[in-house]
Amino acid sequence: MKQCSRRHFIKKSIATLPAVYMAGCGGKDGQKISVRPITTGPKFHWFGYYDKYQFDPANRYVLSNEIDFEHRSPRFDDLINVGMVDLKNRDTWYELGHTQTWNWQQGCMLQWLPGSKTKVIWNNRQGDFFGCVILDIKSGRKRFIPHPVYTISPDGRTAMTLDFERVQDMRPGYGYAGLTDPNKDVLAPDNAGIYKVDLETGERQLVISIQQIAKIPYPWEDLSDAKHYFNHLLFSPDGSRFIFLHRWQPNPQNKKRYQNVGGWGTRMLTATPDGNDIHVVDDFGFTSHFIWRDPQHILAWAGHPEFGNHFYLYTDGSKDV
Repeated sequence: MKQCSRRHFIKKSIATLPAVYMAGCGGKDGQKISVRPITTGPKFHWFGYYDKYQFDPANRYVLSNEIDFEHRSPRFDDLINVGMVDLKNRDTWYELGHTQTWNWQQGCMLQWLPGSKTKVIWNNRQGDFFGCVILDIKSGRKRFIPHPVYTISPDGRTAMTLDFERVQDMRPGYGYAGLTDPNKDVLAPDNAGIYKVDLETGERQLVISIQQIAKIPYPWEDLSDAKHYFNHLLFSPDGSRFIFLHRWQPNPQNKKRYQNVGGWGTRMLTATPDGNDIHVVDDFGFTSHFIWRDPQHILAWAGHPEFGNHFYLYTDGSKDV
């Protein structure tokens, strides 16, 4: 059977929207659920990843990115608008700001700050470093923090982040264009990795280095000649732990590669926000999209040498799968 690519699926889905909008979607017990577009051209609108708060707590305002082109990768000088749609005022668009720090996959990490009814946060760039903006849409007060964010704790006080320059170098399109990774030629740097950011004081602390995780024995192959990086951080629902993916590009001469995704080896780990109690959740080399079901369980699309590629439910802190 011919597989349907994600791009083809999205195009087919969008093509059906007018009919869906006219007819409504079937909900529970045959209930009709109305669907309507809330942004219009000529500019293009999108949000980004699935694990961020797009709606405000009152479900009135919907965050969105806005740009006037598609179908190419961002350049360092490409500016996008950041705004919101007012669902109770004829879907009116309100511009909140702009940024040069974005990608198609995840936008600029735009989201409502957890625990707040009026604050919005997104990543930005000032000069030669990445940071983030926190804006109170009610008072208009804006604050810049000299560090970007990746995932934010449920109370909105702490963020975990990484080196977006290295992500961009290792896998273009998932980091941010414009800055060069200072460790570009280092396989597993000890001065880069995962950082804890205090969103109240702006202080940042390196809590897990790339070198530290690269040294954890990998049972399937020797990783000493691979180039390593981190990606995809996500706080647990109670904020006590977070997930991160350790990825690497194997040396092409290494013929004993285990399962990988897109040419990258991957293992999924968890830790506390202080970088302690590190646990390897899945080390079979292929872990992709994941989400916390609750503070103890993780659902992930992953590969297993015996059972193949499926969704697996992991119990954090154990080997139960």
